[in-house]
Amino acid sequence: MSIEVHSLKKSFNNFSAVNDVSFKVETGELVALLGPSGSGKSTLLRMIAGLEIPNEGEIHLTGVDTTLASPQERNVGFVFQHYALF
Repeated sequence: MSIEVHSLKKSFNNFSAVNDVSFKVETGELVALLGPSGSGKSTLLRMIAGLEIPNEGEIHLTGVDTTLASPQERNVGFVFQHYALF
């Protein structure tokens, strides 16, 4: 599955969690997100999985725009950092 993220933005009230992020991951590639606490890594992953809706931008999974698709329609797995029930 390829992942393309175009100009993603997500804010919570006045806090900008993700600001204009774009990248592409080809099928079979292994990628790591690195950054300090609060830099938007988890928010970005939550948007890709469909657990958060971006304020702006697009998410394409295997060439299909899934920006507004439900988590069930995306066929993406997500493992939480901390114990949680979803």
